[in-house]
Order: sequence, then C-alpha cells, then structure tokens
Amino acid sequence: MKHTSHPPTPASDWYENAFDLTRGIAAYTRSPLIDGIAKVIARHPDADIANAFNHKQVACKLWARDTLLEAAGKSYERIVILGGWYGILSAMLLEDRRFDIAMAESYDIDPSVEAVARTLNANFADRFQAVTADMYAIDYGRLGADLIVNTSCEHIADLRSWLDLIPRGTRVLLQSNDYFSEPTHINCVASVDAFANQAKLATLDFAGALPTKKYTRFMLIGTV
Repeated sequence: MKHTSHPPTPASDWYENAFDLTRGIAAYTRSPLIDGIAKVIARHPDADIANAFNHKQVACKLWARDTLLEAAGKSYERIVILGGWYGILSAMLLEDRRFDIAMAESYDIDPSVEAVARTLNANFADRFQAVTADMYAIDYGRLGADLIVNTSCEHIADLRSWLDLIPRGTRVLLQSNDYFSEPTHINCVASVDAFANQAKLATLDFAGALPTKKYTRFMLIGTV
C-alpha cells in the first residue's frame, strides 16, 4: 500500500531496507534460508529473488517438501533437483530438521544462477552443491541419486523420454501444471491423471493437485 505522504524510495534504499529486513527476520526466526536470502540481496542485487521466493513459489515448494516427507520418508543420501534456479527448494529441505539429507544438489542450465544458489545455501555448504548443466546431458547412472526432483515438467517436450535416462528404481518427485497460456510451457497437462499417464512411473506413492489463482499444479511421487 502506498501513502501519498511518503516520498518514493530510491532503488538503492529499497535494497538496503530489504537487506536489513531479511537480516532481522533471520535473526528472529534463526532460519538459515532467510539468512541466505539476505546474503543474496546484499551480494547479488540483480538476482530476481523476490520472484523466486514469492508466495506461489513458496506454496508449491512447501507442498512438495511436506508431501515428500509423508509419502516417501525422511532419509536421503543424495537429492538432485533439476531446474533448481537459486536453490530455494534445496534450502527448504536442508533446513527442515524432520529430514535426514546427506547432500542436496541444484542443477540448472543457466550459469548465472550458480553463484546465487551457493550464496543462498552458504549455511549448508557442507551438504549443498550448485551445478550448471543441461538436464538432458547428465549421466544419471553415475550420479547415484536416491531422489531426483523436477518441478518444471511443463517445459519438457517428451517427459517419458527424459525419464528413460534415469536408472530404474530411482525415486522421483515431479510437478507440472495446466497453465497453457504461458508461451514457455510446451507440455502442460489438463489433470493429474493426464500427468500420470505421461510419466508412466513404475510405482506411484502420491498423485495430487494444488489449485492456485491462475492454474493448478500437479505432483507425482514414485519410482521410474
């Protein structure tokens, strides 16, 4: 809400205020993730952290985290998150004390996000890695991941062909949506059943939908 009695705030002041605010919230909550966001604001002023941590993004990631715990358990040696962007989902998982995670790795094809992800996850440096890579060029057999996460399946033209690159028996968490009007979404689905039919997972521990204002997000948890 804007008040006419207050003059506009220069961008530099906005960043300084945002940094102070997130530092204060981090001190109050003792959240390593919020502390990481404060560090990102200070060190990476061009990062679109406000968009990456908006309420819709957070809601979808909370849904993924909490459902994963309920459907598949708490212990993971190596979690690989594809299209990980700034590594927020990694941080949300690593700071959750309900989980026992030895390593979380955030993969993204955009080289500009790697440094930001490392800054955001600096408090988990011994259990986090950011990697710049094309998801189609990864040797999934050598990764040895016991969970692979892809929350952007609407960007994959042939979902099953990509899943065939992953060793049989590997657990996956997949999300897609019905946001057909977004031009970059080349493979949306109309329902969770349509999503499950695309993926054709060997086992299915969870299939569900999360309605939002503009679209519905779908999620599958199971093994390839």
